Amino acid sequence: MAEMVELPGRLAILPFRNKVLLPGSIVRIRCTSPTSVKLVEQELWQREEKGLIGVLPVHDAGAESSASTSPSGATNDSRDHGSNNSASPTESHKQDGKNQHDLINWHKRGVAARALHLSRGVEKPSGRVTYSVILEGLCRFSVQELSARGTYYVARISRLDLSQIEMGQAEQDPDLQALSRHFKATAMELISVLEQKQKTVGRTKVLLETVPVHRLADIFVASFELSFEEQLSMLDAVDLKARLSKATELVDRHLQSIRVAEKITQKVEGQLSKSQKEFLLRQQMRAIKEELGDNDDDEDDVAALERKMQSAGMPPNVWKHAQRELRRLRKMQPQQPGYSSSRVYLELLADLPWQKVSEERELDLRAAKKRLDSDHYGLTKVKQRIIEYIAVRKLKPDARGPILCFVGPPGVGKTSLASSIAAALDRKFIRISLGGVKDEADIRGHRRTYIGSMPGRLIEGLKRVGVSNPVMLLDEIDKTGSDARGDPAAALLEVLDPEQNKTFNDHYLNVPFDLSKVIFVATANRAQPIPPALLDRMEVIELPGYTPEEKTRIATRHLVPRVLDQHGLNPEYLQISEDVVALIIRRYTREAGIRNLERNLAALARAAAVRVAEQQNSVPLSKDVQPLAASLLEESQLADGAEVEMEVIPMGVNKQELSTAFRSPPIFAVDEAMLEKVLGPPRFDDTEAAERVATPGVSVGLVWTTFGGEVQFVEATTMVGKGELHLTGQLGDVIKESAQIALTWVRARAADLMLSATSGLNLLEGRDIHVHFPAGAVPKDGPSAGVTLVTSLVSLFSQRRVRSDTAMTGEMTLRGLVLPVGGIKDKILAAHRYGIKRVILPEKNVKDLVEVPPAVLAGMELLLAKRVEDVLDNAFEEGCPWRQHSRL
Repeated sequence: MAEMVELPGRLAILPFRNKVLLPGSIVRIRCTSPTSVKLVEQELWQREEKGLIGVLPVHDAGAESSASTSPSGATNDSRDHGSNNSASPTESHKQDGKNQHDLINWHKRGVAARALHLSRGVEKPSGRVTYSVILEGLCRFSVQELSARGTYYVARISRLDLSQIEMGQAEQDPDLQALSRHFKATAMELISVLEQKQKTVGRTKVLLETVPVHRLADIFVASFELSFEEQLSMLDAVDLKARLSKATELVDRHLQSIRVAEKITQKVEGQLSKSQKEFLLRQQMRAIKEELGDNDDDEDDVAALERKMQSAGMPPNVWKHAQRELRRLRKMQPQQPGYSSSRVYLELLADLPWQKVSEERELDLRAAKKRLDSDHYGLTKVKQRIIEYIAVRKLKPDARGPILCFVGPPGVGKTSLASSIAAALDRKFIRISLGGVKDEADIRGHRRTYIGSMPGRLIEGLKRVGVSNPVMLLDEIDKTGSDARGDPAAALLEVLDPEQNKTFNDHYLNVPFDLSKVIFVATANRAQPIPPALLDRMEVIELPGYTPEEKTRIATRHLVPRVLDQHGLNPEYLQISEDVVALIIRRYTREAGIRNLERNLAALARAAAVRVAEQQNSVPLSKDVQPLAASLLEESQLADGAEVEMEVIPMGVNKQELSTAFRSPPIFAVDEAMLEKVLGPPRFDDTEAAERVATPGVSVGLVWTTFGGEVQFVEATTMVGKGELHLTGQLGDVIKESAQIALTWVRARAADLMLSATSGLNLLEGRDIHVHFPAGAVPKDGPSAGVTLVTSLVSLFSQRRVRSDTAMTGEMTLRGLVLPVGGIKDKILAAHRYGIKRVILPEKNVKDLVEVPPAVLAGMELLLAKRVEDVLDNAFEEGCPWRQHSRL
């Protein structure tokens, strides 16, 4: 809204060609010519506080107008400084080459404006800088002198609008008050007419009540389509009476034009439209065919398809395309080859949910939080992010939500989290699996010219779910591939970009479809295979895995009841205590997720089901209990109206036997003996690390895999040879280089670490070194085994054993610095599962410890290392006694 401002003595002038900016109006311009770009850079862009500029109307060179004379002091040279201005504020400023040498016809009055928004851009491939500016008109001024400053003009100005004191005095004039009442009455009448067509006129009513009348005159007139001369006359109306008279005239003329247009529309609507005529004629044609017995079922099907398409709520451009395809279908015979494909295509257009959405109930954060807590245990950070999203949706329902990507090992609940989001938002849920997808057509669809063409999975899924705003899960997004048929990940760039998916173009549909209402959720085991451009469009939320305590709670609350229900059991038949669940977790599973835990629980349930099924046989009668004789219930004794006498037979000693036979099956409580009988001997024990590091040359490292963190042993040994280094265990190039760096560092510091008597002695003289990473069938790579390799080599050369309760992770440099690594939470959880009590971490990874559960940190000793010497000092039982002799 325009306001009283103090104008400087001089203003930079931005010319407007054949257009006028009035006070109170807001326009958007795009500056592309060097003249306007220089003005915006000097006067607006480079200033911390955006200043004011003057907007001065400019006439065409051939225009004849009494108001187009140049102001005194204006200097016109051969360059046209106003040629970069657009005919309308929303169009780009373009330089007109043919008018460059014409004289500039400046108007003598203009409007001071301030920039509300500035944005800078670069055109490709020319590299030309452009600016987009949103200007607000403030007040009128008169040009006293106009001079050039470089490539643009600067004017000495004087203010024309009245001050607040002068305005208060002028409003006491009875004539002005009468004109004000007349203008407000005319404006209110115009608003009443527009109220029937527009829903935003309520704001205009507020303007009538709050904004001064002299400001309203400019604001109302600026919204009309007026000629350039009429705009100039409004700009030149400095006197309040003249301005209100002119504004009242223009508002009244606009009101009369609207009324005339309404009369014409009513006359046209009173006549029979072309579509109604066609409908009546087709109805008559159908009746004639029925009388003649020549009824065409195919024509009835096409008519039914047309009615279905009409009720689909297609956008106007899509409806126009569908009508053209329908007319083509009517001209075809069912026997023609393209008839079937056209029919299927039109049915797809009619089935898509163009406007249909699932109505969301009133979002309740407490209910959503309760639902998430009941479905998932733990995952505090993830559930908090979902609650934040629901809160934003509650405050702003039309907000475009982020694309969440849950990254974590298998079995941690990524897919079920997506379904919980849909349940919390009361939206429909659809899952699209992208694992192994290599064809771009699976995302964008096939061209209709191909045989067997079909839409992409997204469009097909929306057709199946029936609404345009579901929660869509893109499962296993990291497992898409690419070949000669295209790259599906590149096709997903348009789908997951909020600025592009409003007009998603499926190749089969060949018309834009709005995907902006869909809430996309993606899952992946690793973020590395996802292309960077696609990963940038998603908000990555990591789910590293569960601690043993969390697994115990999940099994007790969710897994055990579900397993019992799946196997037809109940707690009366099978009891699995928390201690047994903890024993299964510790001895039979070492994974980040819970799938193997559920499989082991299912094995126990199957064993219990066999024993229950064996005991559910018919119960035999005791030998002392005789069956009732058939003669007691003979038909002769049950005559009409006769009563049946019942005799109580004493059971005697057989009473206890029958009660024992008919009681419920006993409860099977799982114990350690039953575990070993059903699941076999334990797969893991807590003594594995101690047994593996019992000899020198073995160290314990921590690594990250797609299945979570793992403990990795590194073994080193020496043998007679030529001083070569042998590496085995399916190692990648990065880890091979880490081994070479570790060996070089140990050889260079052999004397400092007291591994040799003198610094000139070669540790590899006459012997080879073999470093092996067990589990040779598993590929290994990654920059996080440097300190583990150094510790293994130092242990080998010094013949001292590494502590069995200590694991480590970190990369090293050739100078001995320990570098930070990723996956700290996964690695610490893996060490916790193995029963390791001490973990050596890089010092710069201390910030990652906030993600580790406090219960895990409380039971472990974390040692931070800045250099490799710190690692060695903590890795051995007696510390590093040779460190005091080191010159590092």
